[in-house]
Amino acid sequence: MAVNSAQELFEHELEDIYYAEHELLDVLDDLAEQTEHEEIARAFRDHREETEGHIERLEEVFEMIGEPPEKEECEGIQGLIEEHEELVEMEPDQGVLDVANVTAAEKTEHYEIAAYGNLALMADRLGMDEAGDILHENLEEEEAALEKLKDLTDQYDFESIAAA
Repeated sequence: MAVNSAQELFEHELEDIYYAEHELLDVLDDLAEQTEHEEIARAFRDHREETEGHIERLEEVFEMIGEPPEKEECEGIQGLIEEHEELVEMEPDQGVLDVANVTAAEKTEHYEIAAYGNLALMADRLGMDEAGDILHENLEEEEAALEKLKDLTDQYDFESIAAA
């Protein structure tokens, strides 16, 4: 797909985040299963449900612009996933893994916030007010998820995983 206009860029970025959200569904399941800290695991399960809603909203935006929902491989999210998988393969102690899981999730939230912020701005500037509203809704949920993860990280007992 050639990207020669703001509309084409918008569509490309929409396909990118659509792919990312689908990838994150499985990742959130994995993170919840790997995590023993119940509050952190619950946050992953809760955000998985929100992610399903994000996908549904993205499909609404595709419909609004008259395009079928398509995925464009998101190398950014793939890189974050692979980076975390490499850490998991190092078989860290459970407490360290719990912290690594929550910090990996924070990284992906930052990525998604940037993506949705840019998409919402483009939609607004292209006169797609309803699409912009939907994208702003996803953005706000991602920001709230990041704040929850930050709170969990701040509250974590790091002394319990201090170096021996």
